[in-house]
Amino acid sequence: MSDAFTTRVLNVTSGSTERVVDLTHDCETFLRETAADRDGLLNVFVPHATAGIAIIETGAGSDNDLLAALHTLLPADDRWQHRHGSPGHGRDHVLPALVPPHATLPVVGGRLELGTWQSVCLVDTNRDNANRKVRLSFLG
Repeated sequence: MSDAFTTRVLNVTSGSTERVVDLTHDCETFLRETAADRDGLLNVFVPHATAGIAIIETGAGSDNDLLAALHTLLPADDRWQHRHGSPGHGRDHVLPALVPPHATLPVVGGRLELGTWQSVCLVDTNRDNANRKVRLSFLG
């Protein structure tokens, strides 16, 4: 494979609770190993029907605020037609329409170009699936 395009799959254990998992360090490590001071794009993709990728501040409560907002927008109750899994699981299948399963970010000089308080995060509300894959792809 050409070094113009490099990809890696992360295995992320999100646990049995709703979580926002910060992937920024993993993205930075991947770029240090593959981007070699080049400019390009980092694509972050989660190949799951019940998870998404968000660019959000973490550590100051915003990650919990996001989960609370998702509870307001997508209550975990019996209103959903998609009914297998734990109660309210149908909402998890609607999540990627609001928190998309991908993000494409600029890379300049081999470094991720995020704002001061921005982090790359996996958003996982599905308590039935604790193991996630996240594909990182660098196009230089």
